Parts: sequence; C-alpha cells; structure tokens
Amino acid sequence: MFFTKTCNYGIQAMIYLALMEKGKYVSIKIISEELSMSVHFLTKILQPLTAAGLLTSYKGPNGGVLLAKDSNKISLYDVVAVLDKPEKFTSCMMGLKHCGTGKPCPFHEEWAPIRDKMHSECVSTTLADLAVKARTDEYRYKEELM
Repeated sequence: MFFTKTCNYGIQAMIYLALMEKGKYVSIKIISEELSMSVHFLTKILQPLTAAGLLTSYKGPNGGVLLAKDSNKISLYDVVAVLDKPEKFTSCMMGLKHCGTGKPCPFHEEWAPIRDKMHSECVSTTLADLAVKARTDEYRYKEELM
C-alpha cells in the first residue's frame, strides 16, 4: 500500500464529499457510517485537512464538513501532502536517508521512476476526476464508497 491508512481514509472521505451537493455540510458521523470508518478516527483525519484549507467545518445541529474549494481545484496531491507529507514522493523506498542518484540504494533505480509517476498522477488528478470515476458503474469502488 503506497498511502497510509490515514491518507486512504482521508482520500475516501474527500471523494465522498466531492460527490455530495455543493454548499451542503455533511455530518462526520454520516460520512463515517457510509464509509464504515470510526467517527473518532475520521474526525482526527479531517482536522488537518480543515487546517490546510481543503475543508470547511461548521459546528451545531446542521454542522459538518464540506469541501472548501470546488472539487476540480483540489488535487489528490493536495490531500496526500497534508496527510502523508510531500516527502512521500522524494524519499527512499527503503527509508535510507542518504539515498539519491549519487548514492543510490539497491532499489533506487526501480523505485524513482514509479515514485515520480505517482507524484505526477497525484498532481494532475483532481477530486472531481475521482468523483466522476466513483459514479460510473464500471468501478467497484462506487459500491464501497457509497
């Protein structure tokens, strides 16, 4: 798994919100129930996304969270950079501190192009793109997400 569990859950929640009616707050409890996640864990995941300006939250009986920007203005990289840190796309797969082109680890030549491709895809893919795919019948993920 390339992303941490925290990041995977955050991505799922953000796609879920991208599928919702614009401007309507969604309860974290509802999101957690729909996605079969712990409400406490999901709350902790959504806090840094709110602090980073990707979500807006509102307390109260009609409160919840919503995307702070249009889903086509939030990239997958934006979410990953908050929850898994941007170093994911520059660090050594084996966790070696001095790994690089000058002093490559045994896996460097195989990992670097994959890592670079993942970075490129995450930067170019928006929540809107993922929401469109989640809506289509050809993706099993739709049933898991909704």
